[in-house]
Amino acid sequence: MRASRLISLVLLLQAGGTVTAAELAEALEVSERTIYRDMLALSAAGVPVYSEQGRAGGYRLLDGYRTKLNGLSRAEAEALFLSGLPGPARDMGLGDVLAVAELKVAAALPAPIRDASSRARQRFHLDVPGWFEDPAQPPPWLADLARAVWDDRVVQLQYERRAGRPDPGSRPDSGSRPDSDERPDSDERPDDHTVAGRGEVVGREVVGRRAAGGREVVARTVEPYGLVLKNGGWYLVGRVAGDLRVYRVDKIAELTVDEAGFTRDAEFDLGAFWAERADEFVRRVLAERVTIRLTPAGLRTLRHAVEALAVREAHHHPPDEQGRVVVDLPVESIAVAYTQLLRLGPDVEVLEPEPLRDLMRSAADRMAALYRSPEQPTASAPQT
Repeated sequence: MRASRLISLVLLLQAGGTVTAAELAEALEVSERTIYRDMLALSAAGVPVYSEQGRAGGYRLLDGYRTKLNGLSRAEAEALFLSGLPGPARDMGLGDVLAVAELKVAAALPAPIRDASSRARQRFHLDVPGWFEDPAQPPPWLADLARAVWDDRVVQLQYERRAGRPDPGSRPDSGSRPDSDERPDSDERPDDHTVAGRGEVVGREVVGRRAAGGREVVARTVEPYGLVLKNGGWYLVGRVAGDLRVYRVDKIAELTVDEAGFTRDAEFDLGAFWAERADEFVRRVLAERVTIRLTPAGLRTLRHAVEALAVREAHHHPPDEQGRVVVDLPVESIAVAYTQLLRLGPDVEVLEPEPLRDLMRSAADRMAALYRSPEQPTASAPQT
């Protein structure tokens, strides 16, 4: 991503003469601080870029300097062709644009490394969806939404949400637990959560129309800041009533792109926002703790049964003489922990809380009854 931005910087300076950091930041949709860092990187790479002080000052290239992209090494050129995702780009309606852009870049490369594109594609492929998932069709509004994101155009959404939820415009109490169907890996991913943001207030209205499956449709006027692809699912990050929120694109029932534009917060960092938002969401979900005892096999398998953050946040006690480890584990709820820990079978013992221990005991009794045969003695458990 940075390599393509540095190339864009050089091309902008070639076309614009003396250009201010603010103008470059606006053109590339980054902060001025990022521009300063990139200029230092260009200078260190041997590009003759100079800064001029004063009212008419800014950045410029040495007179007569022109780049033909012949300063790229083979590794840099191949990395450049790996920076894009052809599948998601096609889903957003950018497939043809990306193909033409890559042809132009390939044509500008010096002959010895002109095969960078084909070499990269022969050697690396990114398969985004998880295993055992049907290939998902892109949401019908994705291409229109992507154009609105590029053009900073306000959009009107008819959005499906679970009926009876509090108005998403109100801020939840910091101590409140999220609903169980907001888990990112379940059918109901996080939708329409309030996150503090900046900017002017835009109008919104709740529509009482009911949708299938106990859901309702609400109307939202959104300033679309960015799109995120997470584990095969598309999410819209947008500003509503001065707050930044996350919407599932596949829950948009209708979408209209307004003629009106909006002023984007130049300091907004989509990657940083998403990382913080996702971490905050998972931490809110893991609201309870259980104490379990694991065999060595169970300890190895635990990371496949529960969320990665739960494993990282778990507290491990020293192993006993049999190698079993007591673990204090954060979980979403007793019900979810029951489903997850059942996957570990006899390699896990729930110590606390007692209601979860009772559920596991009942499950073990039912399973034993299913497999017990009056004609056969009880078989000993296999060694782990």
